[in-house]
Amino acid sequence: MDDNKVIRQLIRVNLELEGLEVVTASDGAECLEVVHQVRPDVVTLDVVMPRLDGLRTAARLRSDPRTRDLPLAIISACTQYEVETGLEVGVDAFLAKPFEPHELVTLVRQLLEGERRGDAPDVGGGGRGRGRGLGSVLGAGQGSGAGGGPGGD
Repeated sequence: MDDNKVIRQLIRVNLELEGLEVVTASDGAECLEVVHQVRPDVVTLDVVMPRLDGLRTAARLRSDPRTRDLPLAIISACTQYEVETGLEVGVDAFLAKPFEPHELVTLVRQLLEGERRGDAPDVGGGGRGRGRGLGSVLGAGQGSGAGGGPGGD
């Protein structure tokens, strides 16, 4: 998720080109709703989002038994404080903006692979494998407006 439509599109297109299903939500609050409908394999979050920021969204996902083990990545221009807070709440990986498309794909693939094996991917944080491995990604905060729901862009 990102409040910038261009970044949201970049994330969507690059992951879809890799054969992944991508669903977006416009902010953290919508992410919490959509994650239970879609049951994604990975969630990406921006730190700065309307209504509920990415760090508080991650904390809520970790506190819910249904989403406790869901791999979470922050894609944002994070401060050191935000990285430390993200690690404390259980974020699995971070990708700094600006990023190269291959970095995004590699990050998501590593999270998916760690999830399939049921162990921690080596991408910066404590992995929480669930073993589903269906290849769906929920991007939270990577844009607002069009494409903000489970139906896609």
